[in-house]
Amino acid sequence: MGLDPQASENKPRRRVSSYLPLKITTVSWRDLAETLGPILLLSAAAILLALHYVRPAPPHTLTMSSGPKGSTFETVAEQYQKILKRNGIELKIVNSEGSLENLNRLCDGHSGVDIGLVQSGISECADTSDVVSLGSMFYEPLTIFYRSPKPLLRLSELRSKRIAIGPEGSGTRALALALLKANEIEPEGPTTLLSLEGDAAKTALLRKEVDAIFLSGDSASPATIREMLHTEGIRLFDFPQADAYVRRFAYLSKLVVPSGAFDLGLNLPPSPINMLAPTVELLAHSNLHPALCDLLIEAAFEVHGHASLLQSAGQFPTPSANFYPTSEEAARFYKTGNKSFAYRYLPFWVASLLNRTLFVLLPIIVVVIPGLRFLPQLYSWRVNGRIHRRYGELMALERETLGNPSEERRAELLDRLDEIENSVITSKVPGSHADQLYILREHIGFVRAKLSRAAASADGA
Repeated sequence: MGLDPQASENKPRRRVSSYLPLKITTVSWRDLAETLGPILLLSAAAILLALHYVRPAPPHTLTMSSGPKGSTFETVAEQYQKILKRNGIELKIVNSEGSLENLNRLCDGHSGVDIGLVQSGISECADTSDVVSLGSMFYEPLTIFYRSPKPLLRLSELRSKRIAIGPEGSGTRALALALLKANEIEPEGPTTLLSLEGDAAKTALLRKEVDAIFLSGDSASPATIREMLHTEGIRLFDFPQADAYVRRFAYLSKLVVPSGAFDLGLNLPPSPINMLAPTVELLAHSNLHPALCDLLIEAAFEVHGHASLLQSAGQFPTPSANFYPTSEEAARFYKTGNKSFAYRYLPFWVASLLNRTLFVLLPIIVVVIPGLRFLPQLYSWRVNGRIHRRYGELMALERETLGNPSEERRAELLDRLDEIENSVITSKVPGSHADQLYILREHIGFVRAKLSRAAASADGA
């Protein structure tokens, strides 16, 4: 049964003129924005992340808690001060009573102190979570002199004696109390513990007002040791159990002083003597600027790297720390053995600015530049994707023509074909892809002709 030709001719049908021009543009700004947008967003995120972690410029000033006037701690601080000044850093020195006060100032966030020298083994501060070590700087040996007709072999033999152990808050007193306690000598017991130190303690021993004195640091200078060794009736304590003490107190080191070290002419001491010595650590806050950390360790190498009676050249400073964790920046410096390239060859402030600038530019180099390099390919891929989606719709529509669709279905397919062509014509396409769209329109015309032939065959039947 055939269709009425007149009815077929009179039936209205919407068509898209095959002569309508495509909207050709130089650039598809929508596709460009959608392609470039993710790259810019990723780049911005990378730069913001870098800015979050980049360190600000190092401060121009540092404050150091040193020690009593004229002490070794103050002398060391003054040497640091001169070295840092060469790099434009002002080191302010604040005197203190010694290691314990230095540590307390570092633990106090409102003290204004940035760094300090602290004898290892002292940990009476309430909160040391913000304190890190920049390394051990030098030995501070403990020297014990006593009066006795015969040599003492153990510290426990000082029980019930009068002992000068230094004033409250001193590193000497803290170490003396720890060693005496290990020998069951307590402050409340029969032993008299006196707060004398330095010349006062030495004078008391010479006058027989005390039986033993504990000296360390400036109180135990080589001159003082020579003087005491030359005094009749006074002996220098030898630690025959030094190895056991070192095992028990991890912050102590065993030092063997050779015979004649203090007086070659009189051969004093007459035989090698074992001494115990804690190290002095340079402590700082955990947020100390990395550039300042490098400068301080460099200064420490210059100040403490020489040989002396109790250490060999290059032995200090060392990254070994006992009570406090080693700063990550300090550990890096000790491991690599030098500063970064910029700090080696450029002035300190120029190197600092360059390092921070490179840190910010790194995301641009890693993300932005490769992203812009592949932008044309990504842009082309996006435009091609839109064209290929139309081909997918066209192929699906053509497959339906193979099933001999009804007249109504053919009309629907032609309408859908018109919609596809209309969307192709009205879409903005860059000129570089215009040839693909014109080919697509030819293929749309091919499918339309195929539907028309199917309709004519059906009408002829």
